[in-house]
Amino acid sequence: MIDTQQKVKIADLQIDQLGRVQKHNKLTQAEISTLPNNTRLYEGVGRMFILQSKEEINNLLLDKQKTADNKIKELEVKNKSYDCNYSSMNPG
Repeated sequence: MIDTQQKVKIADLQIDQLGRVQKHNKLTQAEISTLPNNTRLYEGVGRMFILQSKEEINNLLLDKQKTADNKIKELEVKNKSYDCNYSSMNPG
């Protein structure tokens, strides 16, 4: 019973974190869209930065967005199953 409650809390925290990642990606995309096409953009990789085109950076952000969306959906499904298990263990 306590284990199920902890799993629900962990899933909620992960959903919140992924929501922040989505907001960050959207803000970054909005800022990048205002830049001219010939602007040099760099992607942070570990301790270094790699020169990327505006299109490549945009594609990376879209991929991150899709991944976050999919993970959120998975976590919401798990959360519902945890809630169902908890409800069946504690009727009333």
